[in-house]
Amino acid sequence: MTSYVSEVLQPDETVRYEGSLHWIIFLPGIALLGFGLAGLLGVATLARDAHGYHVYSVLVYAALGLGALHLISAWLKQWTTEIAVTDRRVIYKTGLVSRRTIEMNMDKVESVDVTQDIFGRIFNYGAVLIRGTGASLEPLSTIAAPPALRNAITAR
Repeated sequence: MTSYVSEVLQPDETVRYEGSLHWIIFLPGIALLGFGLAGLLGVATLARDAHGYHVYSVLVYAALGLGALHLISAWLKQWTTEIAVTDRRVIYKTGLVSRRTIEMNMDKVESVDVTQDIFGRIFNYGAVLIRGTGASLEPLSTIAAPPALRNAITAR
């Protein structure tokens, strides 16, 4: 399967920067799986006739199932998201079955805002908002290395 960006490149247009989502999107799923696995140890040590055994085991299996679903969802989101800066435009694509694309010509870009909280500064992720003449892209959240994306867009 070819990438969306390579499909829409114009003749003599070159990709200057390719961005991606940060690995932090996997953290909630990893945490749920961790709680579920730790809970499995607790289920194994509880006697089957202990008070609350069934409720506890249902919660453990729910955490395992939700963690697995969240990891699959995050993987699909990362796999189907493309962020590229070419010498002519900014391209953002997301979605597998239903595709959503946003493209902005470089000469229409007015400013690029980067927002990072303390964890974003530590782990190098954040949100990027590209403001253009007459319109603006929605904030691209959980972007890996947002200052590098901003620099790629603002460098002429």
